[in-house]
Amino acid sequence: MARAGLTPERLTLAGAELADEVGFEQVTVSALARRFDVKVASLYSHLKNSRDLRTRIALYALDELADRVAEALAGRAGRDALAAFAEAYRGYATEHPGRYAAARLRLDPETAAASAGVRHAQMARALLRGYDLAEPDRTHAVRLLGSVVHGYVDLELAGGFDHSAPGPRESWAWVVDSLDALLRSKRT
Repeated sequence: MARAGLTPERLTLAGAELADEVGFEQVTVSALARRFDVKVASLYSHLKNSRDLRTRIALYALDELADRVAEALAGRAGRDALAAFAEAYRGYATEHPGRYAAARLRLDPETAAASAGVRHAQMARALLRGYDLAEPDRTHAVRLLGSVVHGYVDLELAGGFDHSAPGPRESWAWVVDSLDALLRSKRT
């Protein structure tokens, strides 16, 4: 019998916390069972398997991150919105590295379409309205933003900028300024 108080929601949050502590790749039903000092079998009344747990954590992280990005974007436009958007992702990744990794889990098409991933794309497109880009440039720009922000954050989290000057914060500001200049140059 499952321990009283264990719910899919509580297990998802505990899994997200575990991901931040040990890395998303290390999160399994077995690791979660150890955290609650229960037998693995007792969690299967709440979770199908480790893939189900990881998907739940990914959906949780996508929701949490979308809320953070939306709050950062509120009332901003142009370069200010771009900087807030990028910093929301960077800040989340720094504070919650396991959840950030989870938010990039490849989901099946149906799950992805029902997830907050759609909100992320909508917010990127809304941000880009301030740059007055026509299609297909707007789609290219959404992909560019994702590539630059996620690429920079991944390199920074891996320690890729630890051994040289200038520091990562200075380079980050330069990257955001460069993206802004590029996007402004593409206006229709």
